Amino acid sequence: VQLQASGGGLVQAGGSLRLSCAASRMILSVFWGYDMGWYRQTPGKEREMVAVISSDRTTKYEDSVKGRFTISKDNTRRTVYSQMNSLKPEDTGVYYCNFKGANSELWGQGTLVTVSS
Repeated sequence: VQLQASGGGLVQAGGSLRLSCAASRMILSVFWGYDMGWYRQTPGKEREMVAVISSDRTTKYEDSVKGRFTISKDNTRRTVYSQMNSLKPEDTGVYYCNFKGANSELWGQGTLVTVSS
């Protein structure tokens, strides 16, 4: 099963983007069992957690995005989203989606978000 990430782009500071990560071929019962998240990587830095949503829909956010980003998932569409509002230049980076289960872990291919000042 592959994860297909999309939604990145170039936006001015203060703007919004919505990232999507689809696992269209995943069996629903398997989808339910994953904790899902979005991670960001910038040059010279390690990949860092931005937002995660657990299988029971508990969410967790990196401090700098709290109140601006919202992670959600749609079981019917087998898709996890990150709604990103009030974007700042420091949000710039390649965003990767991640599905983590008890015995497996999947990564999407990354989508570039560039926020201009």
